[in-house]
Amino acid sequence: MDRYRFILSGGGTGGHIYPAVAIANELKRRYPDAEFLFVGAKDKMEMEKVPQAGYEIKGLWISGIQRKLTFKNLMFPFKLISSLLEARKIVKQFKPHVAIGTGGFASGPLLQMAESSGVPCVLQEQNSFAGITNKLLAGKAKKICVAYDGMERFFPKEKIVKTGNPIRTDLVDIKEGKKEAAAFFGLGGDKKTVLVLGGSLGARRINQLIEKELGFFEERGLQVLWQCGKLYYEEYKKYDSDSVKVLAFVNRMDLAYAAADVIISRAGAGSVSELCLVGKPVIFIPSPNVAEDHQTQNAKALVAKDAAIMLRENELDSEFESSFSGLMNSKETQEKLGKNIKKMAMPKATEHIVDEIEKLLK
Repeated sequence: MDRYRFILSGGGTGGHIYPAVAIANELKRRYPDAEFLFVGAKDKMEMEKVPQAGYEIKGLWISGIQRKLTFKNLMFPFKLISSLLEARKIVKQFKPHVAIGTGGFASGPLLQMAESSGVPCVLQEQNSFAGITNKLLAGKAKKICVAYDGMERFFPKEKIVKTGNPIRTDLVDIKEGKKEAAAFFGLGGDKKTVLVLGGSLGARRINQLIEKELGFFEERGLQVLWQCGKLYYEEYKKYDSDSVKVLAFVNRMDLAYAAADVIISRAGAGSVSELCLVGKPVIFIPSPNVAEDHQTQNAKALVAKDAAIMLRENELDSEFESSFSGLMNSKETQEKLGKNIKKMAMPKATEHIVDEIEKLLK
């Protein structure tokens, strides 16, 4: 038979791109001779990140609808028609055996055209509150791979398979002990370490919080490993010291996780899935500026299982110090949160998603 051909689309943010690349890598491992093609939005980060991962990508002229009346919104119908026509041409030429969508605007036209050409489609939804593109495509998909319970609110129950989110297991396959890991960043091995993660670009509100609370951490004998993001590094690098390490980006996340006693993080789907595998106490500060407020929904899903603490941005000034002190003063709470978040880990997610794709090949 022909070599298998897989077409994948997911983009706009790393949260959509990374799962698509992880799925492609696992398919490539099982089918070394397979052909792969990614489809993204022309001006989005997938056009750079996918080729870096070693895959070909084609771009569509597509973008989302703004929440207010703008010129971009007036252009949307033209972009949609153009993208549907281009997607149909791509599908016709590439002749995929399966189409896989991980969310983002470009996956809408692509999977719409793939399905109408008789190509079986698989969706992967990372968040506990489904994205608009995946909700619109649910009727077209053969299988919908999810990471949370209760997703029948958004998708037909008979199509849902709970697989978890693809994660970089190398990040959490921690071989080094806490002391060695702390030493890698120039921190002491005997002090408790707070790891702060705001995403690769950074999170303004989290950075403002950490700046304000540095004295509070110092009074408690804590050291801080602070990933402030490349947008904010110039502003915060002045705080770098023996007990505070300020980084634009963490290149060795495995060691950062190993060094940490408690973690403060955004609640993007990829971060949440990784932190479940890490199994350490987490305070989530979800970004309120994302579609459908899905980070808050992700964090709430863990809070409901006594697996994390969540603080909204508007609660930080009044609640942070008491919540943080309560956590650090209670070994029992730390152990409970670590144990419960670890129970939610799904380390074989990528393999399970590809198992579902394989069923469609047969």
